[in-house]
Amino acid sequence: MKRLDPSLDAAKRNAAARAVAMIENKMVLGLGSGSTASFAIELIGRRVADGLHVVGIPTSERSAALARKVGVPLSDFSRHRKIDLTIDGADQIEDGTLNLVKGLGGAMLREKIVAEASARMIVVADHSKRVRQLGAATPLPVELVPFGWEIAVEKLEALGCNATLRRVDGAAFTTDGGNVVADCRFERIPDAAGLQAALKAITGVVETGLFVGLASLAVLGTDDGVTVLER
Repeated sequence: MKRLDPSLDAAKRNAAARAVAMIENKMVLGLGSGSTASFAIELIGRRVADGLHVVGIPTSERSAALARKVGVPLSDFSRHRKIDLTIDGADQIEDGTLNLVKGLGGAMLREKIVAEASARMIVVADHSKRVRQLGAATPLPVELVPFGWEIAVEKLEALGCNATLRRVDGAAFTTDGGNVVADCRFERIPDAAGLQAALKAITGVVETGLFVGLASLAVLGTDDGVTVLER
């Protein structure tokens, strides 16, 4: 079993707390996925219990379940086309641009739909997620339709990565949308927008974990505080 790092756990909580403090009454919120975003949802639940009036649109079934558990009212795009503020995590955060790699949890499609519908996106993470340039720190997840994924993976590798189908206990991992994920290892991603366009041009690619120009603020936690980065 993977052991939790107590200092990173505290860092994530500190980042989540700073972001949740920016929430205003009557906001429509995007509720992100992942460990740091989960801390944020729990803190939003506490503020709701204290009288905050908000509704949330979750980026994954897991986030939706947590929101219900802690008492955060949920909505959807049939009732709210626009989101005031999204708080979500990231696997890599690039200095300066605040371009992101997301999707190690497999929720990047819904996360991107929510992010693109948001007036503002705050990224919350521990300090280890900050990188000088996107690339080798983590794989880049790419969501694929199940039919013909083998062909799509070959085309992904032609772009210069090593791509493997994500599996759990030997079976292909499936997203909330019923798709599969290829984890692509790029040594460097100097042109995130260009790579995003090349990946989306491959038939069978549903979405990628590259989030370009979507985050307006990043809150990076340490065990005793936070660092705030602006784009």
